[in-house]
Amino acid sequence: MVALATLTLLIWLYLTFANGYFWKIDRDNHTKAPDIRPLVIVIIPARDEAENIGQTITSLFGQNYSELQIILVDDHSSDDTVNIALQAASDSNTDTNNITLNILKADPLPDGWSGKVWAMHQGVTRGLASIPETEFVLFSDADITHGPTVVRDLVNRCSCDNHDMASYMVRLSCETFAERLMIPAFVYFFRMLYPFRKVNARNCKLAGAAGGTILIKRSALDRIGGLESIKSELIDDCSLAAKVKAGGQGIWLGLSYESRSSRLYNHLGEIISMIARTAFTQLRYSWLQLTGCVAGLGVTFIAPPLLSVFGNGPAKWMAITAWLLMTTTYIPMVAFYRQKIPWALLLPLTAVIYLYATILSAIRHARGIGGLWKGRIKTI
Repeated sequence: MVALATLTLLIWLYLTFANGYFWKIDRDNHTKAPDIRPLVIVIIPARDEAENIGQTITSLFGQNYSELQIILVDDHSSDDTVNIALQAASDSNTDTNNITLNILKADPLPDGWSGKVWAMHQGVTRGLASIPETEFVLFSDADITHGPTVVRDLVNRCSCDNHDMASYMVRLSCETFAERLMIPAFVYFFRMLYPFRKVNARNCKLAGAAGGTILIKRSALDRIGGLESIKSELIDDCSLAAKVKAGGQGIWLGLSYESRSSRLYNHLGEIISMIARTAFTQLRYSWLQLTGCVAGLGVTFIAPPLLSVFGNGPAKWMAITAWLLMTTTYIPMVAFYRQKIPWALLLPLTAVIYLYATILSAIRHARGIGGLWKGRIKTI
């Protein structure tokens, strides 16, 4: 017990003080706007997004950045995605902006491509062909309601700070019980794996991005060989960030206070399926890494409360200290999502559910249904 408690405490001391202070919520200090605003092409891959696409289009037409053109790549939707997008654009278009919406029908998905990346690739190779003056490409998910200054802020970040890519992790929905239990932890775990301060440091090789809102210089996209260089990736955002950072001017990743996801998760099973889609991919489909992940999550998140209750002597007090550090570092994210502090005490329980989702991801991969999304499995 003493050895386990010691290991647990050492892990939390490292995570708290030596992992890029991942748990701190840094306010974004906006950079000075450039005198010239370059053209930005927004590419939105959409597959059966009738429920969300209208809000996304409306928010883009509401940007305080007029040098904007939108390309919606319809990825073989079976619902009313296209018509709702066109109606939202018609309702939002005014004489005060020059923003336009174009619809592009995606070609059939070829072998070796993940669905989302293929749709994005279609937007780049076909949508940008007639717009050579494009300097920036903004990849947006179809379920993001963008804050009115998002495009301007990301362009400023790249132009003034000389970054090749900048992205925002948007505020996810956190209304239902399942969301309150799981969503703040989802962002917390992501930031633990990809501490934003390390991602943003040019002298650190770690790269990460949030796929819902990614702005990239067209020159950087050309330099890495376009999206074909990540064509088979399910975790496309972080894969793209790694390619860009490996040979460019740097990348930037931050939390957005203005933008939010309109995708709702009413039941715990929906969130578990979302995690299971890519969890085993994150482990590079390695059963050895899965074993290490199970052990690591157990020691890091489950051992502290168990030893706090059932341990004694030094083991008990070290475990209590580790649990205190865990809870303290989680509180800022719980507060960011405007939840009450007691939710932070449930992080060990949430970690158990994430552990289950990770194991489920491996099982689904072994059954040949890994990466299932909207009725389609990535072909290899």
